[in-house]
Amino acid sequence: MKLNDGIHLAYCTNVHRGENWAETFAALERHTLPVRRRVAPGRSYAIGLRLGRRAAAELSEPAVRLAFQRWLEKHDCYVFTINGFPYGSFHGTRVKEQVYAPDWSTPERVEYTAQLFALLAEIAPVGAAASVSTVPASFKGFVAAEPARRQAIFKNLTDCGRRIAALAEKTGRDLHLGLEPEPLCLFETSEETVDFFNEWRASEGGVESLLPYVGVNYDCCHLAVEFEEAAAALDRMTSAGLRLSKLHLSSALRVRPDAAGRAALAAFVEPTYLHQVVVGAAGKVQRRYVDLPEALADCAAVVSGEEWRVHFHIPLHAAPGAPFGDTRDHLTGALDWLQAHPGACRHVEMETYTWEVLPAAWRLPIEDQLVREYAWTLGELARRGLAAAADGAACAAEMAVGQGEVRT
Repeated sequence: MKLNDGIHLAYCTNVHRGENWAETFAALERHTLPVRRRVAPGRSYAIGLRLGRRAAAELSEPAVRLAFQRWLEKHDCYVFTINGFPYGSFHGTRVKEQVYAPDWSTPERVEYTAQLFALLAEIAPVGAAASVSTVPASFKGFVAAEPARRQAIFKNLTDCGRRIAALAEKTGRDLHLGLEPEPLCLFETSEETVDFFNEWRASEGGVESLLPYVGVNYDCCHLAVEFEEAAAALDRMTSAGLRLSKLHLSSALRVRPDAAGRAALAAFVEPTYLHQVVVGAAGKVQRRYVDLPEALADCAAVVSGEEWRVHFHIPLHAAPGAPFGDTRDHLTGALDWLQAHPGACRHVEMETYTWEVLPAAWRLPIEDQLVREYAWTLGELARRGLAAAADGAACAAEMAVGQGEVRT
């Protein structure tokens, strides 16, 4: 939905299963429309679409795309952003580090991303800005094993950036790609993100002219896991001339690694996604683990003063309850920064994609969870003048059980 200062808010449909277009569209009808009726009756509704490679190829067929455009018009919905991070399967199978493959060293990633922008140029509202979020270039382990990937990444980003720029000029649209820093990836902190873009500038000619089209998708969970403070991280990136393409509203688990904390974390060990763990003390990173089982296996004793932050997206609308904390303070810090920097980012997306792998006691029916996340988010935006108080009125009642613990 469109809010104050030209901000567009959606939830990311990567929370739903859908690897081909038929499955993706079925999820929109089954889940997105009911949420749309509850949170935005009588007004245009924004969709943050997730399209994997197969679904994107099928939607690119003219007849299929036209049918979807008619569906959007019928339901007064619009698409302003696409999650182009997962190229292949994303639910119901082992994803782990393969979510970063193919990475930006490959032509497959370039072609897939270009196809997403071509689709947005057709289905987004006429003249509207449109964005795609993508992987943070590669996984650190991939590049460590094959250092030559690094130069291929820069070359491919230049190629794709030029293609986005050409499409933007042709269509008169503001089109932009957001690379998403994530723990244990080629760039994971705000400092590494700036260094990566500076290295790209140094390695390829004409990169400066591409920076309006290739920027950063700032995921609050990811940077909070790195023990960063939102305002400092956002200032560092934007001061370096990087575009803030999209803001992902997300929250991570935090816990003290005592016996109770480690025992409770066992419920979050699951075979689908990578749950990187960053260990900190006094706000400083001490060490990192690629996945939660590795962290649990390595830490048999309590280390005084340490805290674990776990890359596991948890619901926005409620505190998780002891022994856990969350990182919503980082998220609200990012919203404070956005309030202080009007127009710095107009694409905002809630991204709690982990519904299927949350412990059963933490799960609400998916539509209820999404409605409550909207209510919480709209309330936080309204407190900062980034949304009208009335924007959250339709779903305010859904917050009744959302102010305390997730478990009911």
